[in-house]
Amino acid sequence: MPRPNAAIYYAGDAFDTSRPQLMGRHSAGEGFLRGFVRHGGVDRLYCYARHAGDTQDFAKRVQAYGATVPITWIPFAEPQRLEEPGCLFYPTVGVDELAWRRRRHDQHGYSAVGITHTIVSGAVMEVIANWLIAPVQPWDAVICTSKAVREAVDTVIEANIAYLEARLGGPVRPSLPQLPVIPLGVDCDAYRPNAGVRAEWRRRLGIADQDVAVLFLGRLSFHGKAHPLPMYRGLQQALAQKPLPQGARLHLIQAGWFANDAIERAFRDGAKLHCPDVVCHFLDGRQPDVRNRIWHAADIYTSLSDNLQETFGLSPIEGMAAGLPAVVSDWDGYRDTVRDGIDGFRVPTLMPPAPYGMELADRYDLEIDNYDRFIGFSSQLIAVDTGAAAAAYAPLIGDPELRRRMGAAAAAHARAAFDWRVVVAQTQELWADLADRRRLLREVAPLPDRMPDTVALAHLPRPDPCRVFAGYTTAMLQPDCVVSLIPGTTPEAIEARLKSPLSDFATQILPQLAEMQAAFRHLAASGGGLKAGELAELVAPGRSARLYRGLVWMAKTDLVRIAPPVASSKATG
Repeated sequence: MPRPNAAIYYAGDAFDTSRPQLMGRHSAGEGFLRGFVRHGGVDRLYCYARHAGDTQDFAKRVQAYGATVPITWIPFAEPQRLEEPGCLFYPTVGVDELAWRRRRHDQHGYSAVGITHTIVSGAVMEVIANWLIAPVQPWDAVICTSKAVREAVDTVIEANIAYLEARLGGPVRPSLPQLPVIPLGVDCDAYRPNAGVRAEWRRRLGIADQDVAVLFLGRLSFHGKAHPLPMYRGLQQALAQKPLPQGARLHLIQAGWFANDAIERAFRDGAKLHCPDVVCHFLDGRQPDVRNRIWHAADIYTSLSDNLQETFGLSPIEGMAAGLPAVVSDWDGYRDTVRDGIDGFRVPTLMPPAPYGMELADRYDLEIDNYDRFIGFSSQLIAVDTGAAAAAYAPLIGDPELRRRMGAAAAAHARAAFDWRVVVAQTQELWADLADRRRLLREVAPLPDRMPDTVALAHLPRPDPCRVFAGYTTAMLQPDCVVSLIPGTTPEAIEARLKSPLSDFATQILPQLAEMQAAFRHLAASGGGLKAGELAELVAPGRSARLYRGLVWMAKTDLVRIAPPVASSKATG
């Protein structure tokens, strides 16, 4: 039986980890695509992309991951073709815009499945609110990557429902996407401990066999990822609690990237000040050799994230897959991955209650602060318990057997719960469930009919301008309007007008030159002109939209004359 399939909404940015400003969503996108190719078991890959060149990039990428099945491009302009795979996987939360576009065609045609990454920005909050008014169907879904982000999404939805009920004066029963909790994944095989790589990296960094190395991998950003002070001070205090044997040293490897020189100086100076007895290494985590192999040099993984941008956290499960015990903050998705006391330790966090963050929200809303400052200010109000961090680091630093035991538990847990083989299967189970819903359930907000006027308003945020602004014009082109040639019009004149810099930018939405020249021939043969509807059937049967646009364009460029219907002319005469 074929495995459930979906078209991948492809924009290279979402799947590219070679970029200078590497974010978790890029690693997640690349990982999912690789995992789907390797474990999806589908007989065809579908790429939903803007241009053919994007599909060529998609093909190169998936073939590098081992894909051998055919690849089908579904252009952005032809979303109705998504009915073939039956599902569209969209690597963000914006299923509202996809639902509006689908409404023009067939709402039962396919499911739209998004996924949460960072949801703290105003733009994403607005998207979640838009789910309540968009024609989202019960066969759509947005995957929540952690229980914590699901709770945050529910809070935003509940607040917006309460507003709508107050605004409309009655209960609101919106159709919402399914919100399953499915984690991100990792390729566990890629992180298997490798003694040779471990020896090489420890030699390069000057880490002796008796030394202990702690690794953090991620963006080095105190305002957008994790403030380093609890990590620095926690390690320094842990050394005081559990001194290493004579001659052994504690190393901290920070593999990531700095947004600017000022942030780099702050990290380096902070390390010297707060953990002077720890040997600190800073590596560029964007380099594939570092990002993929530095895990083997470490004995412990740590990430004391304290930022609202975090929703799941890939790096802890990467560390777990590498057999490293983890010390992480008790924060967002880390709660779903690191089992406290089994795979490592979770360090308590603290933040003030509402409404003590309202000033930050107001400053962001009023554009006094940009998004970067908003998340930076918010992170200053989130405390990671430094003493508890030290108490977590100390036993792992001092006890190799504890490290081995917790690391083995972590590796087994990563393979059982977070390997892409498992996560892709869970995702395909979701796609199958949505297909059943699409087959069995009635659509929400159906169009009353398929007449042109209702279709023109099917996508309310982006309606047909020819419908909304119909009151601006003197007249509308109707099927019984009479089209005739302006004296002197020739096929060459049509071509010259179309290729002129005054018009060539619009060729994407106009008929082909051959069609307009065919219209010329029919009009010339008619003697006195033809009705627009008759001409459309002669030139482009079943495809009147482009020709109607072309006829108005030909009138605009003084190639044809369009007169009102004869009956209308007599009535107004």
